Amino acid sequence: MTCIVPRKTIHQLELDGRRLFVRVDFNVPVTDGVIGDDTRIRAAIPTLRYALEQRATLVLGSHLGRPKGTVNRAYTLAPVATRLAELLGRPVVFAPDAVGDAVTTALADAGPGGVVLLENLRFHPGEEANDPGFAHALAKPVDRYVNDAFGTAHRAHASTVGIVSHVPDAAAGLLMAKELQHLGTLLDKPSRPFVGILGGAKVSGKLEVIENLLGRVDTLLIGGAMAYTFLKARGFPVGQSLVEASLVDTTRDLEQKAGARGVRLELPSDHVVADRLETKAPHTTIAVDDPGIGDRLGVDIGPATVARYADALATAETIVWNGPMGVFEMEPFAHGTVAVAKAVATSQATSVVGGGDSVAAIGRAGIAEHITHISTGGGASLEFLGGRILPGVDVLSEAGEGSC
Repeated sequence: MTCIVPRKTIHQLELDGRRLFVRVDFNVPVTDGVIGDDTRIRAAIPTLRYALEQRATLVLGSHLGRPKGTVNRAYTLAPVATRLAELLGRPVVFAPDAVGDAVTTALADAGPGGVVLLENLRFHPGEEANDPGFAHALAKPVDRYVNDAFGTAHRAHASTVGIVSHVPDAAAGLLMAKELQHLGTLLDKPSRPFVGILGGAKVSGKLEVIENLLGRVDTLLIGGAMAYTFLKARGFPVGQSLVEASLVDTTRDLEQKAGARGVRLELPSDHVVADRLETKAPHTTIAVDDPGIGDRLGVDIGPATVARYADALATAETIVWNGPMGVFEMEPFAHGTVAVAKAVATSQATSVVGGGDSVAAIGRAGIAEHITHISTGGGASLEFLGGRILPGVDVLSEAGEGSC
């Protein structure tokens, strides 16, 4: 059993009069200077307000897009500074660089207890390379560190790992702490029955998660294109559905492991098949053992599978869900994913949902308020559930409580 070592949170830092570097996740969609969705900015507000109430001066660092270590004004964080000021109800000074004189000047302009947002960290190649010199430059103007960007915690970058060795104390922000609490509970002490739902395109992207969850869940529901590698292993006709041929034997082994551990590993019993991957393509529902699939491909789970999965979710005490049940991006093939979302919401279980498509399904179904926790980090949550140590979490100071 993986032990989740408690990490210090921002509540345990002495902030009065300190300069605090907060690694935030402001990687939001920006088109022609207009922010399309400010959800990630809003998510950081509780941490920032708490630090300001404690009379800290804030230096905020984030990436935006993938400028690949060069200055690209299409990825400037300047519009984010404007929106952040609106949400905080106070001035935010934008530093036109992430290190050096630009930061010194911005801090002087902000004054004690002010807020500075640095320009895109990834304009510097040293950020993604976790370059010691760049990490030291980031830390130079500050004396405390908080990571509130769970979505980047699986990356060993200068602003998530390297900087920590240059400050006396480092802790998790409120958003990060919430993620660690909910995801840690899934791995350490879930209420039972514990049901996992995994979907998406490929088994290869979730092998570690499946392996790790098989030692923890009571039932594992498989959907999405990844189900076809399992179905192929069972000898079912899969037509032109996506199959990872090199993993067919692996899926057989996973099913055997599930059986040996008393875990119910459930696959679709019926599915929606289409002539081609297009919104207007002819499609129908057939059983997964029906050779009538021919040259068509699977695009969604069918109603019988939805009903069976919903029954398992109705009696669950803990649910974790990552990945859609079908080609969710296309309206005709989104029914299974939305139906599962509604089943998760109506269950009395503690529920944790992660992954862009799963979160989008929750939003489309209009039931976000019925989900216990919606994770902000798709890749990070997958690696965490897969049993990996996240570099951005591992470097944070231990809380000094709890034991392994």
